[in-house]
Amino acid sequence: MNIGLDMMGGDFAPLEAVKGLQMYLAESHIDGPASLFCIGQEDKALPLLQEYGLDKNAAIRFIPAPEVIGYHEHPTKALKEKQQSSIAIGFHLLATGKIDAFISAGNTGAMLVGTMYTIKAIEGVQRPTIATIVPKLNGATGLLLDVGLNADCKPEHLNQFAVLGSLYAKNILGIDTPKVGLLNVGEEETKGNLLAQATFPLLKENKHIHFVGNVEGRDLMNDKADVIVCDGFTGNIILKMAESIYDVAVERKLENDAFFSRFHYENYGGTPVLGVAKPVIIGHGISNATAFKNMILLSAKMITSGFCDQIKANL
Repeated sequence: MNIGLDMMGGDFAPLEAVKGLQMYLAESHIDGPASLFCIGQEDKALPLLQEYGLDKNAAIRFIPAPEVIGYHEHPTKALKEKQQSSIAIGFHLLATGKIDAFISAGNTGAMLVGTMYTIKAIEGVQRPTIATIVPKLNGATGLLLDVGLNADCKPEHLNQFAVLGSLYAKNILGIDTPKVGLLNVGEEETKGNLLAQATFPLLKENKHIHFVGNVEGRDLMNDKADVIVCDGFTGNIILKMAESIYDVAVERKLENDAFFSRFHYENYGGTPVLGVAKPVIIGHGISNATAFKNMILLSAKMITSGFCDQIKANL
């Protein structure tokens, strides 16, 4: 199992990426740690790997990448012009089978462009999607998708998001029979805008999911549904609101509260792109060591569970 890690992605790169590697390697792993391809600038990343005693570790292989794609660069233009960047090299390694998954907390746009044009969608997937974890009041974990990749959607897209979300909830989150809900302004079947009204019957007839009907905004954090589907415009607004809830909790010194602490991004590491042929994990720009460690663990779980193969089998 080979996992590629962009050492230059993130506001605190490459230091936090190195610390995350150290945390991951310090933990015990049943089949041993994954082989980690660390992609980055030699003058910045290698000294840190040496400082933390990781440069001689058998699980680590350093891949030089002299260029870096900045946060404010145009994604498509940067990928085309910076072929020696850590992100471009990472996607090349993934596309050629040198690595089985790729992680970066760098330029989100470049990661999405690289995913769509280098790895591409699994046959049958109309549109890949990204999801976010939703902490529930009872301690369980839910999933919301799409949260920004597809601002405008058709009913068929939401129908597929439901399948992708169910597979992720089952194979990665460990929920045996995930309950799927459609985000709407009311519980009745006839409620909602044209998109919601047209999507409901598709979900109702979908034999690959356990559809429980419409759910409202107030149901996001209760146990009515494990997977909630919506268009990316709506999902992204909810995601940003959830981030602000955590900011308020920190401001009010509630970040150690059992519920509010679960909103911290570091607990989940990053966001996988669902529906593409190989695991791609996109991290938050402010990712710290714990987030990097959890992104590695998530990548390993997606590989060992055969998650992408599960999508192929169901579509």
